[in-house]
Amino acid sequence: MATRYSHDELVKRVKSPGWRIVSGGYGLKISGTLEQLLNVTHHRHANGEAPGLIEEVEITVELDMIQIQKLWRYLGLPT
Repeated sequence: MATRYSHDELVKRVKSPGWRIVSGGYGLKISGTLEQLLNVTHHRHANGEAPGLIEEVEITVELDMIQIQKLWRYLGLPT
């Protein structure tokens, strides 16, 4: 089972590199900071696309949609 971070732990990691988006259907793999990927997933969501999964590369941490939406709010992005 993948490691789970609390919201507060994720907020502390927003500027950290080493994250990627994995979208199985399109083979999409984008890497960067958690903040960069949250902006990409938010843009995809706003355009009616599936945001994809965000995972931390080193220790395989996956963020679920609720965690992603909470972080969108933290960054001031509309949900």
